[in-house]
Amino acid sequence: MWARAALGLFGSGAGGVLFRSQLIWNVQLRASHWQSSLLGLRTALPMRAEPAKKKRVDPKKDQALKERLKKKIRRLEKAAQELIPIEDFIVPFRFMDEKRVRELTPLSPEESERRAQLLKKWSVYKYQQDKAEMDTMKTLVAAQEQALKELRLESEELYQAAIQRDVHLFPFDRQEPLHNPPQAKYEAPEGKCNDLTRIYTY
Repeated sequence: MWARAALGLFGSGAGGVLFRSQLIWNVQLRASHWQSSLLGLRTALPMRAEPAKKKRVDPKKDQALKERLKKKIRRLEKAAQELIPIEDFIVPFRFMDEKRVRELTPLSPEESERRAQLLKKWSVYKYQQDKAEMDTMKTLVAAQEQALKELRLESEELYQAAIQRDVHLFPFDRQEPLHNPPQAKYEAPEGKCNDLTRIYTY
């Protein structure tokens, strides 16, 4: 009833017809109490929209553009392919100078004498260590040969079994840890990356 009264208030002209159609549209949309009011602004549906006009393209300009693209493609096909240099394999010229020699700091006489004495002591220590290892090996080999002789006197079968090769000795297989356990309080640092890659344009 209130919608019909509102239509009568706004007249029956062209403007009234347009407003009535818009008001009817709003009334149809308001199906519940939580929607917007009838007095609120709404955008009407584009009922008479005209399709966008296509731009006219000059066929001569279009043909000239295609010809330029074809010429550019033929020029690129004729030219030899340019290889991108690998900068890691190129030694800078400033490093290729033969006169560039690092100068060593001269040592004092006391430091030279100390290093010479240290080298002699190290040589004596390594000689004694090697001699002790060789003596130990000779003692073990002599004891092994004496034991085999005594074993042969006791039993030939046990002697033959003792000199056989142990097939289970090699290869030696043992399971080792493959990684270190994680550290609970370790905080990984945030790395920084500077991209220095060059972009080559043709």
